[in-house]
Amino acid sequence: MRLIIIGAGPGGYETAAEAASKGIETILISDGPLGGTCLNEGCIPTKTLCAMSAPDLSRKEAVISQLQAGIAQLLKAGKVTVVQGRANLAGPRSVVVDGQEYTADAVIIATGSVSASLPIPGAELAVDSSAMLNLPSVPQRLCVIGGGVIGLEFASVYARFGSEVTVLEFCPGVLPRFDVDLAKRLKASLSRRGIKIETSARVTAIEEADGARRVHWLKGDNEFSADADCVLMAVGRRPNLGTLDLAAAGIEFTPRGIVVDENMQTNVPGVYAIGDVTGGMMLAHVASAQGRKALAHICGEPCGIDLSLVPAAVFTVPEVATVGLTEEECEGREVAVGKANYRANGKAVASGEADGYCKVIADKATGKLLGAHILGAHASDL
Repeated sequence: MRLIIIGAGPGGYETAAEAASKGIETILISDGPLGGTCLNEGCIPTKTLCAMSAPDLSRKEAVISQLQAGIAQLLKAGKVTVVQGRANLAGPRSVVVDGQEYTADAVIIATGSVSASLPIPGAELAVDSSAMLNLPSVPQRLCVIGGGVIGLEFASVYARFGSEVTVLEFCPGVLPRFDVDLAKRLKASLSRRGIKIETSARVTAIEEADGARRVHWLKGDNEFSADADCVLMAVGRRPNLGTLDLAAAGIEFTPRGIVVDENMQTNVPGVYAIGDVTGGMMLAHVASAQGRKALAHICGEPCGIDLSLVPAAVFTVPEVATVGLTEEECEGREVAVGKANYRANGKAVASGEADGYCKVIADKATGKLLGAHILGAHASDL
């Protein structure tokens, strides 16, 4: 059997390594460095910055290089064929890279996602998250458009570096998909750390003014503006369909991503899609789990992976971690909700990390745990 995987992010390279370990001839195609967005422009470099008290690009690059080398060794040991170049689908299970055609019994598309932007005047004056990782200096004033995970992580990092940070979020609260109680507490905590957060703010334009960037927004019927030395556009990500030419292969897709079934298979038998390109939960560990699910189906093996319970973390200061249902999602159900403050924990007080909160939600009748949400130091570890 031969398997082609397009995309070398966590979903792609981990699935390639596992497929090779099963004796499958595996070809991994990537138009970028090994590790994809997660390693090169996302999870790893942002977490590296989170661990710094001042920006150190050399340290970030060293971490990325070390992990890239590890991935390369993993693939080499598994005898995975790595092809560098942009993939185009010439048919259901036919892929062309720089004029060279590759065919396989199955294809997995794992091309990830790219930064989204707002269709507003002056949007080109903002930078995306990738550019933020390589700023030559710390901006005195930073305006972040978007109060989701990416926006708040960068806001937290650069506030610690000394920037005057303003966050503009369109929704009534930050982290719109998280537990509302937790999100409100995070907003208050970030505000105490000097980050200015404006919610229900609809950004209308960005312009150059006095050698800086001026961001305009509406809040209700009122108009506001703020000047910044750098503007980060952090309004989410969209599936990277690139130049795949899905239509040529007859693969069904929408602007939200490639359509797949419970086995991650598209409408074309033998063609699968995993990770961000499917438009679901855009998390590296979700892509990896989906890759294992797709591979199991290709091999005709059972797969017990449950994608209904997915943990997630936000590396702000303080951190946020969540899994399962929020209290809002439990509306209409008989539930028991337990709450506790970090201030009641001796270790948290002793270590000066008492700014935190925990919430646990369970079914009232059975006691079955439905959701857990933590705000505070080491939340991602907990």
